[in-house]
Amino acid sequence: MDKTKRETKGFHILAKPSGPICNLDCHYCFYTEKEALFTGNSRFRMSEETLEEFISQYIKSQNVDEIPFVWQGGEPTLMGLGFYKRVIELQKKHGKGKRITNSLQTNGTLLTEEWCQFLAKHNFLVGLSLDGPEDIHDRYRVDRGGQPTFHKVLNALHLLKKYKVSFNVLVCVTNNSSKYPLEIYHFFKSEGVEFIQFIPIVERMPDTEALKLGLRHATPPSVKREEAQKAVSSWTVESEKYGDFLIAIFDEWVRKDVGKIHVMNFEHALTSWLGLPATTCFFAETCGRAGIVEHNGDVYSCDHFMYPEYKLGNIYDDTFSEMIDSNKQRAFGENKKSTLPNYCQSCEVRFACNGECPKQRFLLTPDGEPGLNYLCAGYKKYFHHIHRYMKVMVQLIDNGLPASEVMDVIKRPLIVKR
Repeated sequence: MDKTKRETKGFHILAKPSGPICNLDCHYCFYTEKEALFTGNSRFRMSEETLEEFISQYIKSQNVDEIPFVWQGGEPTLMGLGFYKRVIELQKKHGKGKRITNSLQTNGTLLTEEWCQFLAKHNFLVGLSLDGPEDIHDRYRVDRGGQPTFHKVLNALHLLKKYKVSFNVLVCVTNNSSKYPLEIYHFFKSEGVEFIQFIPIVERMPDTEALKLGLRHATPPSVKREEAQKAVSSWTVESEKYGDFLIAIFDEWVRKDVGKIHVMNFEHALTSWLGLPATTCFFAETCGRAGIVEHNGDVYSCDHFMYPEYKLGNIYDDTFSEMIDSNKQRAFGENKKSTLPNYCQSCEVRFACNGECPKQRFLLTPDGEPGLNYLCAGYKKYFHHIHRYMKVMVQLIDNGLPASEVMDVIKRPLIVKR
């Protein structure tokens, strides 16, 4: 097939130019172990040839006006600033008049003033991984020598602000940090962070399939395997504690910070209450439109399913259109909906959850059906709690008013009802 043919619309490819290689050794990371899946003498660096093939094909494959590039890892800044200067050159070369955007997800430890000047000049959106105050962040986010990283990351945050780089903070919620919701939230408020996303850490202990591959975590549950490994790591957040964590922060946010601090978790929920399509694959009915490209050009179904059985091909052999629209990938995406247990299908908050990510669906429902999401209890508690506030915000928006007026509504007695 001609690689210039455009037949697929509306998909995203997450690029991993340094593969799973990282300069940190975060205890809960699910991706650095993927080094075991590559054989031979891989340098884990995307070559300029592969970079140009990726950029050219990704732009040509989509019949849309805006092409979002997202660079992740491992740690993508290990490629060096020169790599991203070449990215900009190649995007201009192959841009075809389309609007190109770039996002970079980083641990921040290698960011310098020169980096931030470049990121600001080219309008990169940066996702900075920072788990909270020093004692919380350094519990799991250490470098390869076991040394803490908090001060390096905080310095990166200050540099991003200094050079007016657009950024959001990605906060991993573990079993330990879930105990300190307001301490974490107040820390970010004190640092002037305006965009935050809380990411629950759920990692299972290795099952037989994972051990065969040389991995530390269990591979995702498969419809082919009747029983998935249910034992989780010590840092995995407990389901209801994650719900309590979100509720504690939501209760402060909805009274003081709506419109001033953007918590992606709450904005994703508001989208569902408004009856709009989910803005994240986690809460969509189906998935399969967000693949990844590895440093060597290999393409996989999803960032969370980077295992041999989910490999779709390689950009030197297949087009993105062929891979994303393949029967294999279509089935992967539809399985999110078709394998949803009956227990979930009749749930009153299904519209906001849709079973969340299939990676986490390794529990049994109360009636013994497989496929229940590990975080189900926490999500149900959280969604039920925010329901009355979401209804008020929806009503405000429907009447042409900003959602932030919910803060005034809450102050009126007997106005906010379930």
